[in-house]
Amino acid sequence: MTELDRLQGAANRTELAASRKLALQQELPLEQALRITLAASAGAAGLPALLAERAALREAERARALARRSARAAALALRQARHAGAPTAWRAWFDGSARPNPGRCGIGARLLGPNGELVELSQAAGYGNSSEAEYLALIAVLEAALAQGARELTVYGDSRVVLDDVAAPPAKRAAVLQAYRERALALLARLPGTTLRWVPRHKNLDADALSQRASSPPELESDAVP
Repeated sequence: MTELDRLQGAANRTELAASRKLALQQELPLEQALRITLAASAGAAGLPALLAERAALREAERARALARRSARAAALALRQARHAGAPTAWRAWFDGSARPNPGRCGIGARLLGPNGELVELSQAAGYGNSSEAEYLALIAVLEAALAQGARELTVYGDSRVVLDDVAAPPAKRAAVLQAYRERALALLARLPGTTLRWVPRHKNLDADALSQRASSPPELESDAVP
């Protein structure tokens, strides 16, 4: 780094502008004009002290920027890990919907087996909110997996509320979802090795479509039939 680069790096925008103006007015090299401007900013502390202080500030900012990039990379890796991993023998997707919310509930799910097994669920689920519908969808697909004798099952869903609630320690579980959670945990206990993974909504479109169809009012369903 040249001396000019060091002085330009230490100067703020106002000091850079003043130095360029001074260089033009007095026909000075920019490096000399920067020294004059920065010395005036340094005052009694002196130019060397100002340069050292600003160099330390720049280094601290670079360290903070690196830490922010590292934190973002770690967060991204964690999000990807939550829905990554090699495909298991059995895979399932679930979703639930409520129209309005709360309102008429529908659940949708797909279960795929290693030998071409396919179970699709699209069922009305009474009245409730979207979290209750999503829990009922998870319960339904776990019941279907148990009936099929599924092993090495991965269940995908886009409901952070449900997936986080199932995995949460007792102190952080939602009391209003207790009955649903207990049913889901009881089924998971009978399906050892089952993994629940979050996926973004665009990777759960089939289950979403099944749940939306089930939550549609009867008149809309009849209108859709030619």
